[in-house]
Amino acid sequence: MTTIADKGTALITGASSGIGAIYADRLARRGHDLILVARNQDRLDALAQRLREQTGRTVRTVAADLGDEAGLARVEALLREDASITTLVNNAGFGATAPLLASDIGRMVEMIAINVTAPTRLVHALAPGLVARGGGTIINISSIAAVSPEILNGVYSGTKAFVLAFSQSLHHELADKKVRVQSVLPGATATEFWGIAGVPLEHLPGEIVMPAEAMVDAALAGLDQGELVTIPALPELADWQAYDTARLALKPNLSRQAPAARYRVGGGPA
Repeated sequence: MTTIADKGTALITGASSGIGAIYADRLARRGHDLILVARNQDRLDALAQRLREQTGRTVRTVAADLGDEAGLARVEALLREDASITTLVNNAGFGATAPLLASDIGRMVEMIAINVTAPTRLVHALAPGLVARGGGTIINISSIAAVSPEILNGVYSGTKAFVLAFSQSLHHELADKKVRVQSVLPGATATEFWGIAGVPLEHLPGEIVMPAEAMVDAALAGLDQGELVTIPALPELADWQAYDTARLALKPNLSRQAPAARYRVGGGPA
């Protein structure tokens, strides 16, 4: 086996299958030990055993529901206490495809807990340690729904827009402290996500669905290239750069003493 540099421990949520399991495989092969977090202990154990055998890395598992206070607190404690952790992959989450008016509100609240509250708390638990230890990496899995909210359920899109904005703010706050932040915006990806969300994968046009392995490999290539935002399917990086430049151009005029002229009532002075 080729010897590669030890890169500390990566904690990956939603790690038992799909995107999270592929991140586990790729990061182990890059030299990371692993802490795999998901609800299904049997799946975690099978993946951990395979990765130990194939990579020689240390792989620990934590069966936890991040929508449950006790489960989330257990993972937070690990992130605070384990100084070997250098990387967090916030991947756990689920989606929906039905319109809000056709959705169960309890399920929507659960989605917010998993997609928004959990990654926020996990980053808050880990980031001080990364800063104190001189750096690390936070990868937050968002979605193209963050910038194209009309395509899926609005609550799901809103949660993923939060992940993107949260990542951008974290980068602004932590970049000079040597903590890397990346937000990954996958398009349709061949995982169990679609069946759980209510649309079987086979019902999607094949030309828009990316294999999960290709998605993760592209995301890690984006990380290697120093990208804050990685959209694996986007052919031209310049398109994202133009979008972000337009966003930033709004900044000087977003907060001013007086309303814009088009909102002044009665034809008063400009």
